[in-house]
Amino acid sequence: MSTQKMKVLGFAGSLRKESYSRSLLREAIKLSPNEMEITEFDLNDIPMFNEDVEKQGDPTIVNEFKDAIRNSDALLIVTPEYNSGIPGVLKNALDWASRGGKDAPLLKKPVAIMGSTPGRAGTAQAQSQLRQTLSSTRSFVMVEPQVLISEVHKKFDKESQMTDEKTGQYVSRLLESLVKWVTCFK
Repeated sequence: MSTQKMKVLGFAGSLRKESYSRSLLREAIKLSPNEMEITEFDLNDIPMFNEDVEKQGDPTIVNEFKDAIRNSDALLIVTPEYNSGIPGVLKNALDWASRGGKDAPLLKKPVAIMGSTPGRAGTAQAQSQLRQTLSSTRSFVMVEPQVLISEVHKKFDKESQMTDEKTGQYVSRLLESLVKWVTCFK
């Protein structure tokens, strides 16, 4: 990767502006190692996947999302857990990005996952579902470290700033591992 920074595209599986997933992603941006640059992509305007729409040509926002994935060295996906699974908005975005056959943006793309929830399971079920989805897109999902933040409401203040040092260490470790993971595929 020479002297260029590794480009990571980050997105959160929650649409709420001040969601814990978005806060966790913004914390990752702050904590990213010197050799990494994380850019956030907002999934808010991506329409529901529909093959009839796809046949007419991908909507502009979908093309922007696919191009952002293609132009990144890796992805950082932050998921909440809704009803023991991944949010529909996240699955929908991945469905769009999985399209394109040999040119599908997710094909062979290195991916790191982390998640947070006010509950105690720390998004274990959502991350399992996300790994299953990304396996079918033939993405290279990093196995560990796993970042499953439980009781996230106790780890951020009212201004969405992380207050828990241990959580910051988990995020930093994940990002450092992502740097090494990407080099396996270059």
